[in-house]
This record gives sequence, structure tokens and C-alpha cells, in this order.
Amino acid sequence: MPGPLHGVRILDLSRVLAGPSCTQLLGDLGADIIKVERPRVGDETRTWGPPFVKDETGQETTESGYFLSTNRNKRSVTIDIAKAEGAALVRRLLTRCDALVENFKVGGLKEYGLGYEQLREEFPRLVYCSITGFGQTGPYAPRPGYDMLVQGAGGIMSVTGDPDRPPVKVGVAVNDVITGLYAAVGVLSALRHRDAHGVGQQVDLGLLDVGVAWLYNVGLNYLLSGEVPRRLGTAHPNTAPYQVFPSKDGYFILAAGNDHQFRRYCAFAGIPALADDSRFATNAARVRNRDQLVAIIADVSRRETTQYWIEGLERAGVPCGPVNTVDQVFADPQIDHRGMKISMAYPGAQDGAVPLISSPLKLSATTVTYRLPPPRLGQHTDEVLEELVGVDADERNALREAGVI
Repeated sequence: MPGPLHGVRILDLSRVLAGPSCTQLLGDLGADIIKVERPRVGDETRTWGPPFVKDETGQETTESGYFLSTNRNKRSVTIDIAKAEGAALVRRLLTRCDALVENFKVGGLKEYGLGYEQLREEFPRLVYCSITGFGQTGPYAPRPGYDMLVQGAGGIMSVTGDPDRPPVKVGVAVNDVITGLYAAVGVLSALRHRDAHGVGQQVDLGLLDVGVAWLYNVGLNYLLSGEVPRRLGTAHPNTAPYQVFPSKDGYFILAAGNDHQFRRYCAFAGIPALADDSRFATNAARVRNRDQLVAIIADVSRRETTQYWIEGLERAGVPCGPVNTVDQVFADPQIDHRGMKISMAYPGAQDGAVPLISSPLKLSATTVTYRLPPPRLGQHTDEVLEELVGVDADERNALREAGVI
């Protein structure tokens, strides 16, 4: 059965992570994604490695794992939009597209005649999604945006890491990823409005806006109390004990999020009196006396292995879990059962396939589909230009000779 977005076509002028993660999600749901890349160069993440895909002889190709992670279910077309003929080709493609996704600097597409204000009259039904570091307006709008800079400016780095150590970034470019999710929601919402009212609109996303939006309870803690949140390592600002603890042979997570769970933990750990201690009897008291509580629990937790704690606490009905390394993640039986690792045929690759991380969306009637592996640079240029806008072989040859495609 076709995906829920079958029949929707997206022109993807984005690159790196935020935009491509948005369009991959839309592609997984059935949309036809036309990824426009620069001739001979392409999306710069194609070369962001190692690791790279290995060919049949075991030699590394020029396709990186980074690129593969966010570009399946797309067709790659190479067009030089800096040339007038290239910009004209994009406009021809837009006659067959529902939405455009781009992450050029603010105003960057205007010089090619492809800015939103330049296109809205010609394409009144077009949904135009712009992703930048700081949004289309405001004093920072002209600045380039990078995930790590926004993790710093948006506050998340100030609360990530141990209290006595420097701030650290989240290990994945999380602002880019979450901006991609918000972008997909924005595009779908704008398409719903277009279908109901006949007009498109611009979706304006700034990485910094998103970084502030997902502060959630940490941000509200400050707005309500006026107290600046601090780094707590793996601890939770609003409940305790809810963090990583040491074991005899490693670490485990204890997440006793309410008084009943804490009492069950104390009984299993052999310290039942702790649950009646006025310093720790309620969650609010435990948060106020966090340092004393953590010291007591850590002293007890070091006496037994990680397996002992996880198996015993699970039997006792206390939320807990391991701190998996990435290899352990993909060996986990639950991850395997949910199909979070897939393989797609990839001509020329060693073993003829590449591993990918699947979509987490599980729809009962209109399932996610994996139709196209991440494309080679320009792999679908001829196919798309002929299929969508009738560019025949003679015209394509002329465009190639002129360096447009």
C-alpha cells in the first residue's frame, strides 16, 4: 500500500542535516523527494567521513555514513542554480511540486530569483520551508547557524555535563535533528491548510528557536522560580533518584520517579529505613537533599554488578536500565524486534547493500516504506528532468555542456 504522503512531491534544496532529516521523514511516509545538488560537489556531507561505504573490492567510496543516515527515499538531481538556466530549471520543476525545503542563509536564494517573495505569486499553492540558524527576522538573522553554536546559545549546553566540569554538547547534532522534525510538522500543516484553502505559505524555522522550545521543564523551572538551572550530570532537576549510578562493574540507570518506586528501591537495596527518613520520604525532600541521597545510594550500588541491579529492580517494579554503548544498542533484542536496523540494496557496495537506521514510525494502515537507497550524486538527473518537465536528451546534453546539470 502506498504511504500516506503518496502523491506529494517535495523539491529539496537543503543539505547537511536539519533539512535532509525533514525530507527523509517525508520520503519515508511516501512523498517523492527531489534532492537538488550542486554538480560535481553535491551535499557536503557526502564527504564527511570516515567511515565511507566500501565497494566490492573493500575500497572506500566517496559516500559517507553521515550522508547515508539522512538521505534515503530521495532522487538526486544535479543543477547549478547559480546559472540562469539552472534557476529556470528549478522553476520548471516547481510546477510539479507541492513544497520546497531549503536551508540557504537568509536571502541567499533571492539572488537566483528563487526567494519566497519572488515565487509566491507564480506558485500561490507552494509551501516554502526555510531553515536557518536564527530565523528569517531579528538581529541574528544574517548569521550562519551551526548546531553546536545553537546548543551553546540556546541554553542546553549550560545544563549538560557534570557540575564541576565544563559544559558539553549533546553527542548528536540534536538541534538539527529536532528542527528537521519541526520542519516536517510545519510542511504537513501548511499542506493541510493549502488543501483546505488553496494557498501555500512560508514555514520559517530557526535552530535557535527550536533549541529554546525544547528546553521544556528546564526552561519553565527558570521562568517560574528565577533560579538559573545548573548542570546535574545525569540527574533530573525535578525528581530524585533519577540518574546514572555506579555498580561493581560499570553503571546503571535508576529512575525511581515517585515515592512508591523509591520505597520499593529501598526495600530491594536493603535500606528500607531510608524511605522513612524525613530527608528522603517525599520527592520534594529528595530533590532538596539530592547530594546526601546520591552519596548513600552510590555507596550501596557499588557493592553489586549492573546485572544484579537491573534484574532485581525490574522484578521489584522499579524503573531502571543499562547505559548501552552503540554496539549494544543494535544487539539489543527489543531494538532488533522493532526493526530499528534495516539493510537496503546498494549497487556497487560490498555485499551489495548498506545498513541504515529505520524510521521509528509504526503506522498500522499506511506503513513507512523504504523504496530508494541514498542516491549517488546526480543519479536521477536524466530520469527526473524527462519525467517531470519533459527535458529531452538533446536539451540535457546542451545543459551538460554548459555546466548547468
